[in-house]
Amino acid sequence: MARQNALPPTLAPRLISRLSAAAYVNVSPTTFDEMVRDGRMPRPKRLGGRRKAWDVRALDAAVDGLEDCDNDNDT
Repeated sequence: MARQNALPPTLAPRLISRLSAAAYVNVSPTTFDEMVRDGRMPRPKRLGGRRKAWDVRALDAAVDGLEDCDNDNDT
């Protein structure tokens, strides 16, 4: 979290971790991994070495593209 402390409080990070990305789209990390595998969520950006992060804008676009529920019985 030290990197985020360098940002002003009003400026959210553009790239976020897997756990943060899962929380951002309101699913468990396991469900998020499944969504990345099947293409409903974007693949991460590589930040060098093994470090990966998800672009918040790409997550927003993926959520916008998710199918709407047809009726109130879909939960």
